Amino acid sequence: MPTPNLFLIYVTDVEASTAFYRDLFDMEPDMVTPRYVPFTVAQGVLFALWSGGAESVAAATARTSEVGLMVPGSAEAVDAVYDEWTAKGVTVIDEPHDAVFGRTFVVADPDGNLTRVSPVD
Repeated sequence: MPTPNLFLIYVTDVEASTAFYRDLFDMEPDMVTPRYVPFTVAQGVLFALWSGGAESVAAATARTSEVGLMVPGSAEAVDAVYDEWTAKGVTVIDEPHDAVFGRTFVVADPDGNLTRVSPVD
């Protein structure tokens, strides 16, 4: 059975969102088009920005999913990512705290899409 290998994030401004994720994750896109920008995150797995559904993206839209970044190491490793990202000026939604699965925090991209940082399971 195939497994998911494409994760789309709906954005309204591809250029601004490409710059945001390029800087946030310190990675380069595979290509840049006016409405679609894929980043390879593992062999055969893409994280992509898509503005084809931009008309359905609004600030008032409730965000019901998150992109996750699991970092190896202790709570201090999660806090180090928080310090790095806040120095870049990200919008913090949920400051670092201890949850049942470990240290975590959440930031938002320019469209309000969420990214959670936590320890590796």
